[in-house]
Amino acid sequence: MRLNYLSRQDIKIILHYLGNIMIGIGAVLLVPILVDVLSMEFCYPIGLIPPLISIGLGYLFVYKFREYDKLKFKHSMLISSIAWLWAGFVAALIMMLILDMSFIDAFFENISAWTGSGLTMISDVESLPMSILFLRSLEQWVGGLGVVIIFISVLIKPGTSAFKLYKSEAREDRIKPNIRNTLNKTIQIYGFYTIIGIFLYILAGLPIFDAVNLTFTTISTGGMSIKNANVGFYNNNMIYIITMFLMILGATSFTVHYKMYKAKSFALIKDVQFRFMIISIVISGIIVALITHMAPMNVVFHIVSAITTTGANIATPSELASWAPSVLIVIMALMVMGGSSGSTVGAVKLIRVITVLKSINITVLNVVSPGRVLNTKISEKTIGEGEMKESSSYIAVYLFFLLIGWIIMSFYTDNPMNALFDVTSTIGNVGLSTGAINASLDTLPKAMLIFLMWLGRLEIIPILLTIKLGYGSFKQTLKLIKRSLQNKIS
Repeated sequence: MRLNYLSRQDIKIILHYLGNIMIGIGAVLLVPILVDVLSMEFCYPIGLIPPLISIGLGYLFVYKFREYDKLKFKHSMLISSIAWLWAGFVAALIMMLILDMSFIDAFFENISAWTGSGLTMISDVESLPMSILFLRSLEQWVGGLGVVIIFISVLIKPGTSAFKLYKSEAREDRIKPNIRNTLNKTIQIYGFYTIIGIFLYILAGLPIFDAVNLTFTTISTGGMSIKNANVGFYNNNMIYIITMFLMILGATSFTVHYKMYKAKSFALIKDVQFRFMIISIVISGIIVALITHMAPMNVVFHIVSAITTTGANIATPSELASWAPSVLIVIMALMVMGGSSGSTVGAVKLIRVITVLKSINITVLNVVSPGRVLNTKISEKTIGEGEMKESSSYIAVYLFFLLIGWIIMSFYTDNPMNALFDVTSTIGNVGLSTGAINASLDTLPKAMLIFLMWLGRLEIIPILLTIKLGYGSFKQTLKLIKRSLQNKIS
């Protein structure tokens, strides 16, 4: 297996499977036309062109390269990486056609939506057509499960190829032995909680359109709102409580949800990640309460929003920027940790944090009794030295990219703390902001932030492999061109 560059056969295999996902992306982006017609705004028809092109190209790739179906893991990594960029690109073209946005702003907006980052380049979202508001919410809802995962459950045959694509989006957990059954059950659970959320919001007094959009962006831990003031627009404690409930649901592993349903047991309470999340919320709330005089709802809501990587807020960016640095540091720590693996969240994931804490404990014990403790258990599962190193390495690389992003962002803002907060929010796919990220930024920092959202959502490795293979393929192409020219000269 060539790891340095892509052969023609590699590219054909990638295009074959990518074609299926392009069809799915195009189909999803056609859906807002229904909202456009029902609202009688009739602005979305021109926006049908990009998704139709995506569907057409997808069918072409699937048909033309139908014989190239021997998928390897490196192919699945590239397919996953490219699929997220393609989804953002096609949706960006829609916004450019309808809203007359610049490409970089439209691309940022849609990558933010698909990855569940929730950051926006639009200062007045309430002026947007209802179809575009729904488009952003729908992207978050689909992206919460995963662009690739949603479509392989429908368009790609079950088997090893489906498993490799599933794993390429940084997912390991299986509800069922078969990947297709796992995906179907996951989507059923996700859909059930979505219906519950819409129902609860309607009971709390929200209009149907608001209830649907708020549920889509909350259960997916996306956080991009249809209101300028985000959830704070509603100024209603019941809405805040429902939102926190949905954020925690979205940040809990689907495997745990399934165990609760199947065994009707205390799987939720027994889950180490869920317990760690609740304990973190309680401890963080106590710390913030002791060092500030903020309203309890303000404290708890933003702590839950941070650790679940939702980014929903009831305080404006300028209010967040005015909070004590110690409070912002607590929230940043939560944004780095994130929620459970196997859920809709971004960031590092709690299982890695727990694994690293366990490995530190083993290191300390080995100082006293060298070589006696080599592994540990988390939820009755043995965690070996390799998994401990993987978690430590991942967190180190994650923090490295966060640091680089902070350094770059600091050149374009006059407040290093705000820059660090917003970059932490970006790479963690959170969405809380102090206002450092806005439409007035230069193109370079916007491009850097897009890269960080993409990097954080796919958990780094697929992106690094894509860059490595892309660079290697470019060098290989140059060599072939040089060799061809030398042959012609000679």
